[in-house]
Amino acid sequence: MGQTEEAFKFYAQAFQTENTLRITRFSDMPITPGTPSIPSDEQNFVMHAELKITGDHTLMATDMLRSMGHEVRVGNNTTINLNLDTRAQADHLFGILSEGATEMAAMMEMPFGYWGVALDRFGIRWMFNVA
Repeated sequence: MGQTEEAFKFYAQAFQTENTLRITRFSDMPITPGTPSIPSDEQNFVMHAELKITGDHTLMATDMLRSMGHEVRVGNNTTINLNLDTRAQADHLFGILSEGATEMAAMMEMPFGYWGVALDRFGIRWMFNVA
């Protein structure tokens, strides 16, 4: 709820990886037909934060938006992120894991890569990324 940047700056210091922090804000996204408008007080919120930490691990996060009815609760506060090699692999896994999903964003092109997310039928949120 608007604390992603603060949290990720803290994690970057903790893991001493400040130089790997990447942030995309909602205001960085191009406005296209059908895209929901974001209120001015949420424009600077983090749409995508990415931080390489230790080993081959990467933390990713987004701010929740009150304007879109988001609220933090168990099931949406942690996501398993899959960094995949191909769009075909991402589409395949998305298709399987999104069966019976209660929430999802279909695979789409984003400024940081090919991306999608699904809250599966077991309440586990999966994020799919192809850089």
